[in-house]
Amino acid sequence: MQSTRTHALSEKGTISMSLVNETLARARAGGLEIAPLAAAAGIAPATLLAPHARVSAAQYGVLWSGIARALDDEFFGQDSHAMKTGSFIAMTHSALGASTGRQALQRAVHFMRLVLDDLAGDVDIDALRVRVTLTHRAGKPTPTMFAYATWFILVYGLVCWLVGRRIPLLAARFRCPQPGAAHEYQLMFCDDMMFEQPATYFEVAPGFLDLPVMQTASSARTFLRNAPGNFVVKYRNPGSFAARVRRALRALPATAWPDADAIAHQLNVAPATLRRRLSQEGHSCQSIKDELRRDLAIAALRDPGRPVADVAAAVGFAEPSAFHRAFRKWTGQRPTDFRAPPGRGSDG
Repeated sequence: MQSTRTHALSEKGTISMSLVNETLARARAGGLEIAPLAAAAGIAPATLLAPHARVSAAQYGVLWSGIARALDDEFFGQDSHAMKTGSFIAMTHSALGASTGRQALQRAVHFMRLVLDDLAGDVDIDALRVRVTLTHRAGKPTPTMFAYATWFILVYGLVCWLVGRRIPLLAARFRCPQPGAAHEYQLMFCDDMMFEQPATYFEVAPGFLDLPVMQTASSARTFLRNAPGNFVVKYRNPGSFAARVRRALRALPATAWPDADAIAHQLNVAPATLRRRLSQEGHSCQSIKDELRRDLAIAALRDPGRPVADVAAAVGFAEPSAFHRAFRKWTGQRPTDFRAPPGRGSDG
């Protein structure tokens, strides 16, 4: 039977090597050695060399935080002014003094203006949406998607935590070209993303504006132990049909997952409608099942004491050999390549 811990890890999903490599590129640009950073995050050398490999959300969070500390820059060297280690802690305490989500957002955006020279945010609010527009300093090159995403993750993740819920992200537009990891960013943010646009902005639903800030200095101590790496991928986009299918499947053991028609019935839509909507989002019921099995397996394999045959059975394979073949197809690697190095038996 799957452990609750493994199930919880699977809900956060896994991260593609394309996004991992974007993150590591910032470390290389800062003159850092990659191998020790990856090892500290429990990422095996074989994983770094496999283009289709995935890492757990927890591993990516550790990698993110490790690079920020090593660079002494929580913005990864993407601005003329370094965002020194401890800046996020200071921003959190500043925003904790806000009474509502509106004030918390305004304080976080203002704080980022103070610590960065090249990238600045502005907030515009109306009845239908909150638009956060990012502009960069004249004479500077257009920021990369990773720079825009870093800024937004820091601000958005903090505000979501302060009000205690995921704030729906409605749309995102970017001046930069489409990155290779565009699909990964869609999973993090929202489906409605466009690139090479006249302006860069994020639009979020306004329902959080009048919510009270529910966090305290006491809860902040726990939150800040691993922030911001602990929420880099926490607030993934839940609004799509694919997300609804994932939630329906996660409620059941992998060995009991229903077929597409039964899933459609559970979601109160016609099977043809479900197939069409999933196709529009680039998915099918089978592809979602495969992704979930992959993520469940990767999370379970982080426990070095758990037999591969047990992992195979837990994610719905009667024969370990079939699981080995499927895992190679999903990731390009053997299940044993995802085993945690000695001393890192779990993601924490």
